[in-house]
Amino acid sequence: MAIGRRPGAYQCGVDAAMDVIGGKWKVLILWALGQRAHRFGELRRAVPGVTEKVLASHLRELEADGIVHREEFDEVPPCVEYSLTARGEALNAALVPLSAWGKEHVLGEGSATASGEVGEDDHVALVAGRAGVAAAAGDHA
Repeated sequence: MAIGRRPGAYQCGVDAAMDVIGGKWKVLILWALGQRAHRFGELRRAVPGVTEKVLASHLRELEADGIVHREEFDEVPPCVEYSLTARGEALNAALVPLSAWGKEHVLGEGSATASGEVGEDDHVALVAGRAGVAAAAGDHA
């Protein structure tokens, strides 16, 4: 049961997807639930830094969007477990290439930037705010 939060206002598929996963914590929640189902407290520990209020709010939104399944067990004390729906698993699969990009281009895993080398097609400033100096240095090398 997906909720179109801004029906008709999306510019493209990325815009629509970002409306579902936007924010600091939702992708981390999805990643943790992709590992296995979690109870609320376990999930809070799996996503360090998230507050209970924000976690509860994001879980409600993800549930409303059909990404997360909330299962209540008839126990005392009450037990609730969160897991990904098929739609949530498909979303996590779509995030795998983004993760690979982050590992390669930001974290530097498996690339020349891990050793500090910068290739000629890497259009990045070597020192923040000194892109012109970096370009000039490249011209003289």
